[in-house]
Amino acid sequence: VVGMIFENLSEKLQGALSKLRGKGKLSEKDVDLAMREVKLALLESDVNFKVVKQFISNVKERSIGKEVMESLTPAQQVIKIVNEELTALMGKKEEKIQIDSNPPTIIMLCGLQGAGKTTHAGKLARHFLKQNKKPLLVACAVYRPAAIKQLQVVGKSVDVPVFTIEDCKDVTKIANESIKFANSNSKDIVILDTAGRLHIDDVLMDELKSIKSSVKPIEILLVVDSMTGQDAVNVAESFNNELDITGVIMTKLDGDARGGAALSIKAITGKPIKFIGVGEKLDDLEQFYPDRMASRILGMGDILSVIDKVQKQFDLKQTKELEEKIRKQSFTLDDFLNQMQQVRNMGPLQDLLSMMPGVNSKMLKDINIDEKELDKIEAMILSMTKKERENPDIIDNSRKQRIIKGSGTSITNLNKLLKQFKDSKKMMKKMQEMTKGAKKKGKFGLPFFK
Repeated sequence: VVGMIFENLSEKLQGALSKLRGKGKLSEKDVDLAMREVKLALLESDVNFKVVKQFISNVKERSIGKEVMESLTPAQQVIKIVNEELTALMGKKEEKIQIDSNPPTIIMLCGLQGAGKTTHAGKLARHFLKQNKKPLLVACAVYRPAAIKQLQVVGKSVDVPVFTIEDCKDVTKIANESIKFANSNSKDIVILDTAGRLHIDDVLMDELKSIKSSVKPIEILLVVDSMTGQDAVNVAESFNNELDITGVIMTKLDGDARGGAALSIKAITGKPIKFIGVGEKLDDLEQFYPDRMASRILGMGDILSVIDKVQKQFDLKQTKELEEKIRKQSFTLDDFLNQMQQVRNMGPLQDLLSMMPGVNSKMLKDINIDEKELDKIEAMILSMTKKERENPDIIDNSRKQRIIKGSGTSITNLNKLLKQFKDSKKMMKKMQEMTKGAKKKGKFGLPFFK
């Protein structure tokens, strides 16, 4: 995701710090020059001025210390300090949602109109469903009929019930009744979707305060749109002063190349970012990890997030079955399709690559992963009969004509797919033989197939 988020910042910070790498010893002047570039990069990315000033001062103070100047790898030490300070700026460690020991857990979402509250209420409900919780969505935005309708549509698409009271404008009553409903219908998470305004006013705040004092939510999450830059930080500060929020959900982080608001919110409000919205789909909600985000910004990669995605997507049983098929060389085009779909479910391939250490946004610009090509492969395999998928060797010319007609592709596409599949099977066979050979030869075998 950082391919897009923080793209400019990432490029500039990596550029400024790479200049230090070329030097053996570092002088105070070297650190000063690098910090000047870092400061400009942060300001251009919309990071709050006070936050930048404090950040630079912290990094400088630590970088000019004895342990760095006398170290054998001073540049590495400075980069390590920048990484640690960036992580601290965003909140040191991830902050999970608190779960009430006495259910239901009540979560109130608030924010301005257009920040994505209702959609993120749905994303949050989906997040809890995956954890085997039983969420309930509650329509507390009663002034716009469209708002209630929108929540019902979102609720339906994530398969979570929506609580409403028809023609009732008393939001405190709706909130209270929803909790009674949750208790009698064994719902353990209640997500209150409240009204938003185009700007902050007393009417909005009074309504939210009234819900807060009546149902005492364990979490008050503010939904802010990162695309509004510095305004997002001001909005967070105002809501926090009035409501004492417990955390932030930052939306549209995938659409903002600057992303400075994400770096300023914790420092200004003292409240953590708990989730980030990284796309349109209802699955596009990620827990926010300050340390992983700092690593990604500095081009150090984020292997932990890749592993998380893999574990969520790949079924252990299926993986074992696949190993068995490879061993027996009974790997079919169905298995090929299954693997491809699982990888695609992890998100755009460009995003996965951006999490690899040493891959920066400049490199990603030169790599063009055409998702349309993957669509074609999917369409071709789905246009084959079961027999053809199990044994592609039987696909003669007339079968080929039928497949390309059914999938809307060309003979070139199909021949390419069949060749790729053949090659991958050959490769698997070779690996099998090498593994067997290595086992027979004992320690004189191939070192990487022990």
